[in-house]
Amino acid sequence: MELSDKLAILGEAARYDASCSSSGSGRQGRRGGIGNAHMAGICHSWAEDGRCISLLKILMSNACIYNCAYCANRCTANTPRATFTPEEIADITVAFYKRNYIEGLFLSSGVIKGPDYTMELMYKSLLILRTERGFCGYIHVKVIPGTSPEIVNRIGMLADRVSVNVELPAAERLALLAPQKNRENIIAPMEEIRSLKLQNAEERKQFKTAPIFAPAGQSTQMIVGATPDSDAKILRLSSALYKRYSMKRVYFSAYVPVGSHPTLPPPETKAPLLREHRLYQADWLMRFYGFDAEELVEANDNLESDLDPKCSWALRHMDMFPVEINTADYSELLRVPGIGVVSAKRIVAARRIRSLEHSDLKKLGIVMKRASAFITCKGRFESRLSFGSSLLRAFLSEAGPYDGQMSLPEFASVPMITEG
Repeated sequence: MELSDKLAILGEAARYDASCSSSGSGRQGRRGGIGNAHMAGICHSWAEDGRCISLLKILMSNACIYNCAYCANRCTANTPRATFTPEEIADITVAFYKRNYIEGLFLSSGVIKGPDYTMELMYKSLLILRTERGFCGYIHVKVIPGTSPEIVNRIGMLADRVSVNVELPAAERLALLAPQKNRENIIAPMEEIRSLKLQNAEERKQFKTAPIFAPAGQSTQMIVGATPDSDAKILRLSSALYKRYSMKRVYFSAYVPVGSHPTLPPPETKAPLLREHRLYQADWLMRFYGFDAEELVEANDNLESDLDPKCSWALRHMDMFPVEINTADYSELLRVPGIGVVSAKRIVAARRIRSLEHSDLKKLGIVMKRASAFITCKGRFESRLSFGSSLLRAFLSEAGPYDGQMSLPEFASVPMITEG
């Protein structure tokens, strides 16, 4: 098979892996080498289907021995098969980098003969890139569940980021839909990566020139919508993964019907992209805004589709509002819809100089359409939409009747929030 044909097959086969993020790695180029990875992250371009195309995102092989019902590359699927050699992966990566097509490599694979056999081939690909080809750019590698700790260690010494896919939130669903996998084989390499990161950090305290194990940390991915698991369960699991394994990111991937199983959604079902979007918003609130999973969604419930999670939380806790901009602490400001991390810091800094007015807030980056109903400045509540009004939900709703341009009669009859 021609190399271009392999690339077409294995590039398409990798489309279901959510891998796009800042690199989080500061790997520096060296004399005689090519590329580097910046802490600020890799610049991304996005394809129409949401793929990140600044990384060369490919599978080593889609000739998988596993039969996961939700996977397009399962062994029973009628799809063209191909496998790269380690040398071919190195050649393609370097060639694409030199043409300025990519800035790094994302490498995953189907299970060829077994986890260790497949990961040895992936390790050899990285070894050729780093030592023979002098490639210093960003590399993200997916670790196959069940891989031995020794191989995980060697992979982590060459890759910038490593990840192990959780895939499904519930262990019993995983056993039903992916009979060759189990939760223990997924958790074991996650625990090994966490342990190796800690061990490596101690080694570097004594030897500053010691290589860094997976400098960009580890991440994972969950499929959303393939099983009836609620958003509450997904977010609780995500929170636990962040705390226990020091995850850099938990990715959510809206299920695209590619297989047949009595418990899977029918083939004509659309991918739940809005649900995926809401989960990412909630994930952001947990990581940077101090929210707990239990605060964002009720037990066994899903996130609201017509309101972002922060607005939804605020409307359920109106007793905590309005917040006085000039006296509220940083954590209280972060709870206000329309105020983000950057704008909250700007508020704290600006009010050291003088008391803030409503007219100042838009200049500081506050989204007044969302914020004005939840704040006061010097005790003054400026929103013309009465506090706690039933119209507030409709106004904040992204799909509500008052979202977007109104007709003249509507505009005349509905009290509007001032825009700052």
